[in-house]
Amino acid sequence: MALRKIVEVGDSCLTKVCRPVTAFNSRLHALLDDMTETLVEAGGAGLAAPQVGILRRVCVVLDEESEEYLELVNPEIVLQSGEQTGLEGCLSVPGKWGIVTRPYHVRVRAQDRYGDWFEAEADGLTARCFCHELEHLDGHLYTEHIDHFLSEEELRDYLEAEEEGE
Repeated sequence: MALRKIVEVGDSCLTKVCRPVTAFNSRLHALLDDMTETLVEAGGAGLAAPQVGILRRVCVVLDEESEEYLELVNPEIVLQSGEQTGLEGCLSVPGKWGIVTRPYHVRVRAQDRYGDWFEAEADGLTARCFCHELEHLDGHLYTEHIDHFLSEEELRDYLEAEEEGE
């Protein structure tokens, strides 16, 4: 396993539509292992292949409930419901935060590293991550959903209000 360089906003990889995975081989397995290691090191909640310069429909998401990493190959959203509005950032847009509205509940259908299909569903943060990472696979960033980046003061106020609300 190896750490991969996370590309940042401005890199053309982040604006391109990814191709489906057709070969479920050791190269894919190495990519998934590297992406998980890179995500853990970066302290993020999800990472999509274009964020490490690979234009394939692959992402890794931390399941908040089980605290395990889900490997999603050729994922698609098959169900979404409800609504949540909250703080969102991205490893490819470091140090910037915005408020984004996403579905509260999401079910995805994807293949595992061996090509077998499965479904995973989640609420809250993990559902938000599913949406965020799948958008990367189509060349989109969360910044398309915000009206502005939060200032340091707005971010601090938002986090304080969230803490008081718990």
